Amino acid sequence: MSAFFNDDLVTSHVQRRRQILAAHPEAIHLQGADPLTIWAILGLVATQFITAWLVADSAWWIVLLAAYFWGAIWAHALYVMLHEACHNLVFKGSFGNRVAGVICDLPLIFPSAMAFRHYHMIHHRYIGHSDHDPDVCSEQEARLVGNQWWRKLLWISFFSVSQGLRPLKLAASMRKIDAWMKINVLVCLIIAVAVYYFIAPAAFWYLLLSTFFALGLHPLGGRWIQEHYTLDPKQETYSYYGPLNWLSFNIGYHNEHHDLMNVSWRNLPKLKSMAPEFYEPLTAHQSWIKVLTDFIFKKEYSAYSRVVRR
Repeated sequence: MSAFFNDDLVTSHVQRRRQILAAHPEAIHLQGADPLTIWAILGLVATQFITAWLVADSAWWIVLLAAYFWGAIWAHALYVMLHEACHNLVFKGSFGNRVAGVICDLPLIFPSAMAFRHYHMIHHRYIGHSDHDPDVCSEQEARLVGNQWWRKLLWISFFSVSQGLRPLKLAASMRKIDAWMKINVLVCLIIAVAVYYFIAPAAFWYLLLSTFFALGLHPLGGRWIQEHYTLDPKQETYSYYGPLNWLSFNIGYHNEHHDLMNVSWRNLPKLKSMAPEFYEPLTAHQSWIKVLTDFIFKKEYSAYSRVVRR
């Protein structure tokens, strides 16, 4: 169990971006905010709150099943929309996108939009750097997970906890708490309390469990492994082209996203179609469920299984 070290300072994404824009300069026009995204966000938020209200008087097992088989789908989609806002792809200015991110968080319970906005940009800038990329496990976490199936199963089940603690491995100069993060926490706290006391505790648990499942052991959760976990030292990022992209706003197009990170969700498939000579040779996934099961049950996979730079 060891990471694949690649100390080349120029990532495959930087190289491919240059090549794509040289071969297809029209690709630059795929970048920019998508005016339809805010309506998708509002629809997803409304769906979650309406469902929470509908299950407010339901038995615990109905709430549990509703959260797993219904709520997790839309909670995951909201994380995709939160990701769009992080890249300023909802509105043209950063203020509107920050507000959009906080709106995404309303039914997610966890106040993550503003922290994600900060740390995700660090991930793009330092992709694969073991000490700088918050998406890369710390040595201690990777050693704890190991390659035993039950440990990997638990790790994926509580992946939200892992993600929440990951920034602690970064240097203090890379961590921050700003006014927007405090607003994010306060707004989510007010909404969570309001749902619990003015709708019902069951409604609160529906929303909380939806988020927990969306970030964990769920078919859509295969996305968290698909993006950068690999057994091939020659490829650091992977795309997913399966049908669940229809429910996930094309978040599976991850190579395309890292190559031109300001292309919105609707244009990512267009980028792939525009430059097939760059994407068809790459290994890609067709099933998030297979990604999950392979990672859990194949001993050669572990939390170390990714390309990193020291």
